[in-house]
Amino acid sequence: MSIVIDWWAFVQVFVTAMVGSVLVVGFYATGLRLLVRSGRAPVVAPAEFTDAITVISEKEARRASKLAAKAARKSPLTEGQKRFALVGAYACFSMCGLAVLIGLLIIVLG
Repeated sequence: MSIVIDWWAFVQVFVTAMVGSVLVVGFYATGLRLLVRSGRAPVVAPAEFTDAITVISEKEARRASKLAAKAARKSPLTEGQKRFALVGAYACFSMCGLAVLIGLLIIVLG
């Protein structure tokens, strides 16, 4: 009994995985950048963990939220440009989700 490795199939899977990961990360990063440019910087409330993870205090969370709001007010973009950036951010997040969905379909149906 001899084991035969299909190297061409291995290269196809590797290239597909690399392209897929670059697309997902690229669309997500671009969407996050456009979301911040539109004046809607995501501020995540700190989670409470039981052990070795340092959690920011409520005071630090309020300060970060205040800084994000101040940065949004100082934006040099017009309201139309902010709206366009927000639509672009949602489009990028949609493309990111679409890339993940296509990858899942390829795995399930392939």
